[in-house]
Amino acid sequence: MHRSPTAEAEIADELTSVRPDLVTAYTGGLPGARAAVLTRLWRGLAHEPLPWVTGREPGGDGLTLRLTDGRRLHGPRPDPYATGAYVTAVRLDEAAYDDPARLMTDLAVPHSAGFAAELGHSVASMALSRTGGRVPPREWPARSREWEWEQRMTDGHPFHPNCRSRPGFSAAEQLGYGPEHRPVVELELLPVPAGECAVTGVWPGWLREAGRVLVPVHPWQAAHVLKRTGERRLAAHPLMALRTLALPDGPHVKTALSARLTSSVRDISLGSVAASAVLSDFGETVAARTGGLLHITRTLGAVAAGSPDLAAVLRESPEEYAGDGERVVPVAALATTELARSAVWLSRFTVLALTVGLRLLEWGVALEAHGQNLLVVLSPDGDPVRLVYRDLADLRVGPDRLARHGVPLPVLPARMITDDERTLRRKLFGSLVAGALAGAAGSGPALRAALESAARDLPRTPDLAALLDDPLPAKALTLMRLSPRTGGDQWAELPNPLRYDRL
Repeated sequence: MHRSPTAEAEIADELTSVRPDLVTAYTGGLPGARAAVLTRLWRGLAHEPLPWVTGREPGGDGLTLRLTDGRRLHGPRPDPYATGAYVTAVRLDEAAYDDPARLMTDLAVPHSAGFAAELGHSVASMALSRTGGRVPPREWPARSREWEWEQRMTDGHPFHPNCRSRPGFSAAEQLGYGPEHRPVVELELLPVPAGECAVTGVWPGWLREAGRVLVPVHPWQAAHVLKRTGERRLAAHPLMALRTLALPDGPHVKTALSARLTSSVRDISLGSVAASAVLSDFGETVAARTGGLLHITRTLGAVAAGSPDLAAVLRESPEEYAGDGERVVPVAALATTELARSAVWLSRFTVLALTVGLRLLEWGVALEAHGQNLLVVLSPDGDPVRLVYRDLADLRVGPDRLARHGVPLPVLPARMITDDERTLRRKLFGSLVAGALAGAAGSGPALRAALESAARDLPRTPDLAALLDDPLPAKALTLMRLSPRTGGDQWAELPNPLRYDRL
């Protein structure tokens, strides 16, 4: 087997100095982390429109990819909706690879070197993430603070090969800031003259002083990008987004973090700050039409101090929408519970999620409803009763559909506006079905059963017909990382779980 020791060895060396008690757990976790990342990579290689793959040949023992240079890459038959780590090795001609970084290096396709480095970081960071222990699934979530459920997620994005890539973060910084390690993070409060800040919404008085605005800044950002420290600090609990943190008894704080995590640099654009209040009002207006099935976490205030590197957003906690005895759980965290393992429960949740998502799509609003943005409110007995959605920055909005349903179109960023049906459906189906629901189901057969059951209870619309009959869109996450000069999302078409008998 081939190895890519760089990122793995760097973390091991750091741990020897800063946390020697974790070295054994870390090194012991590397094989499992390699398999988890390799599984995600194999999904992309098997299904995405990669220009150097000329053919895909299924066989009794798996799938073989024919490459433009004549080589052949062979691995297990892929389930595009499976989570976990079922791919332990693939073969490139006669050589076996259990390390995704080394595989990508030896494929030697355009831009593979940079992607291979990211894969190495993903493996090393996942192994480090798992050193805190993986919490056993619970039958249904006990009453706990919101961040405790978000911090159960050790492995990151269920389908992205860069699920745990954190380049630029040392081992000590990952332990100090990663939600899976359950730290308390001290945000720096950087004072900026009020006249130099763009503020939308209401920036609270406790984050102002003497004509200055106090901007919450992630300590990694303060140290590595701004190279400044604040006069005061604010304790907060990191959520699965890493740069978004929950105050103990207050709102969530979304901070700028100018590091590439998974696919994107996580700063906060000046345009998103300017549009935040309008988007928040629009989201509330649309959610109010669902009869209580959906709530939107309101943006309370946003500030930018002249740069995407120095900006912050205050947002309502989803717990605002939990009644007595109810719990609000991110859909991504359902995989850490016993709930999604119940076919009956998964069917009920799928009906709820598709009812809301398709209704908004019919009105002209396509949610980016992946497992991090979408949360489910559970009754005291664990039943899914309604949804909460947070972070409106990646909506797509169709003016023609809005007009047909009497929904006023506010002034939104141009990138959000489109009447292209394919674009609107891709946004919702790629995030909700190929992302959130597939991640909760954990496999193609389980997703198929949930969709078959749910479809019986959903209104027949053209959007539902497209979902049930057409290939399922999903972001081509591997292709996007191998196409650094191509802006925007790129897409793959996955076998429709309702039409694919060999999942």
